[in-house]
Amino acid sequence: METILITGGTGLIGKALNECLTAANYKVHILTRTPKNEGEFAWDLKANTIDKRAFEGVSYIIHLAGAGIADKKWTANRKKELVDSRVHSTKLLYQYVRDLEIPLKKFISASGIGYYGSVTGNRVFQESDAPGNDFIANLCVAWEQAGHQFDNLSIPVSIFRTGVVLSKGGGALKKMNTPLVLNALGSGKQALPWIHIDDLCGLYLEAVRNETLVGVFNAVAPEKHSNHSFMQALARTLKKPLLPLNVPGFVLKLLLGELASIVLEGSSISAEKTQKHYPFKYPKLFTALDNLYRKN
Repeated sequence: METILITGGTGLIGKALNECLTAANYKVHILTRTPKNEGEFAWDLKANTIDKRAFEGVSYIIHLAGAGIADKKWTANRKKELVDSRVHSTKLLYQYVRDLEIPLKKFISASGIGYYGSVTGNRVFQESDAPGNDFIANLCVAWEQAGHQFDNLSIPVSIFRTGVVLSKGGGALKKMNTPLVLNALGSGKQALPWIHIDDLCGLYLEAVRNETLVGVFNAVAPEKHSNHSFMQALARTLKKPLLPLNVPGFVLKLLLGELASIVLEGSSISAEKTQKHYPFKYPKLFTALDNLYRKN
């Protein structure tokens, strides 16, 4: 039985991935700031320390850790936390793998579709496209560069630029699903690339199993939606009204500051490369929402 080390394993995606990998007969180690259960090990980014026992028998690392992008306003301190929790944590993992000479088969990391910048338009971005030049784009660039350090150790690297993850257990859908009515945001024309959490876990599992799945991949479903068409589908699934007036952009800017950019703008992202390696279980939005809400 091979062992996989997950960072961010106690979060929404990490918990689901833990279940997925365990069901596939892998042993899972989890890095967390506050280990409580068997198989959990401590790390401390400020102290630059990781419990070495976490690496015992590990063949793969899946790096999901990172402070929530949309959880708080982007103050200077918050921006530093967003960067350190991703970039510094990746560099710390690299240092331990290098110094302990861990024989990793692959390093697999999350990234974000924010890599392409907050752009609303007709362009569909592919993995080979240049990055944007805003805060999140620069963050994703630094995050991915830190991950590619493992190339120096001849360890294959897979990186998933992830869209909005759909899960009934929390995350974006919980924030969108207001008690009585639903609203689109801003113009409603901005793209909203999404992926069902089961497909995201399936992608990570495929990266472990498939030696050819190396490089950068967009972790988004093939079917494209704008913010407005996404909210229409969600309203229809939940049988709730969708208000004809969108939440004005200036209101979101007042409430969220610079953070508002990630909901008021959105790039359309290609899943073409990813589909060559992975057959999506939920390629269409209505099917994904139906699974999350109507059948549970």
